[in-house]
Amino acid sequence: MKKGIHPETYRKVVFKDLSNDFVFITKSCAESKETIELEGVEYPLVKLEISSESHPFFTGKMKFVDTAGRIDKFNKKFGSTKFAKKNMDE
Repeated sequence: MKKGIHPETYRKVVFKDLSNDFVFITKSCAESKETIELEGVEYPLVKLEISSESHPFFTGKMKFVDTAGRIDKFNKKFGSTKFAKKNMDE
């Protein structure tokens, strides 16, 4: 393997799915300013909006993940239009 091409910050990191609070530990070099204590050990924390635990491809279920209020914002802006009503019926 070539020397000097691998990141120096490769360590164990906790990833947290914000849509269902699922957490998992894996090795990563992802940057994080937050930490979390898990099983008595403090790890860097990386927050995700969607992971394999909540993605429809892996779960087989269609689920709306609206952590930023995008659906409500869309309905407020376009809720009374013909386009929005047509898509809501499908």
